[in-house]
Amino acid sequence: MLSVVVDKPNSMSLCERPLPEPQTGEVRVRVRYAGICGSDLHIFHGKNPFVTYPRVIGHEFVGQIEAVGDGVNTARMGEMVVVDPVISCGHCHACRIGRQNVCSRLQVIGVHRDGGFSEYACVPAKNAYVIPRNLPLASASIIEPFAVAANVTSRTGVFPSDIALIYGAGPVGLNLLQVLKRVYGIKAFITDHLDERLALALACGATQDEIINTSRETLPEALTQRGVEGGPTLIYDAVCHPSILEEAVRIAAPAGRIGILGFSATPSAIAQQELTKKELSLYASRLNCAMFPTVIDWIERGLVDLSHIITHKVDFHDVASAFHLAESAPRESCKVLLDFGGPSGNAS
Repeated sequence: MLSVVVDKPNSMSLCERPLPEPQTGEVRVRVRYAGICGSDLHIFHGKNPFVTYPRVIGHEFVGQIEAVGDGVNTARMGEMVVVDPVISCGHCHACRIGRQNVCSRLQVIGVHRDGGFSEYACVPAKNAYVIPRNLPLASASIIEPFAVAANVTSRTGVFPSDIALIYGAGPVGLNLLQVLKRVYGIKAFITDHLDERLALALACGATQDEIINTSRETLPEALTQRGVEGGPTLIYDAVCHPSILEEAVRIAAPAGRIGILGFSATPSAIAQQELTKKELSLYASRLNCAMFPTVIDWIERGLVDLSHIITHKVDFHDVASAFHLAESAPRESCKVLLDFGGPSGNAS
């Protein structure tokens, strides 16, 4: 089989590898589509502190079960599944209190162990979720980033009276927007400096009044002009630049909550006075904590549409071009999928 392997920082190639055999409790998935995430770009550039090389990357993927290991019901053969990349021990403190996404022995598919940028991938059977029958396979590959949005909104909570602000109209920010608008039904502003990304925000449920291009207007002034008095009650940082958290703390409403996604090694200069004066709550969110069933339920109820952020499908043989597109053409691309061919299943 062919796999996309990052053998060291800034070195990636298609390699012929042996077909993996599913171990006890595992299934082998014939991969159909896999999404390129910002974390994949970080691994490629040597900026992910958790990865070891060489590594088959990719943690957003969908495909068909075509082999099962011991202990897995053979009836699962042929299922079209999406894979939750979070593998936990089940025994540590975090796991015991239901926070397995920060397990002390956490293994993330595509980071700590080989992932889905491959024609075949072996994963725990319990991590392979059957996708809704009529969901196109390409859209199903977006369930994982939607689970990230589901996780952070679960962490912060969302109240009917909330007024939300999302920093960044990238894949995560746009998914968050859909969740806030279509699942929770609240007012949600979203910022970016690219009109092309903000146009996608309109497709994801934002009104024209809710999009803010920060290259043309400052955020505090924009919010004031739109009648947001006292600041947003709910803020999500989907960009993870140190200055954003600093600004979020300044503009948040009293008793506001701030959700933080992503990793940055650069510290933020946050005034403790602002946190205490307004009694703000900061919620860090990593990956997802068993949120795949929640997202699948949203899909089946017609609450979210996973297709809006997909802008390109690229044959996996041309992975270098796909990475260049994902990283260097933000006006043209949002979510870029690698197409591995294979089972057609639902509509592609």
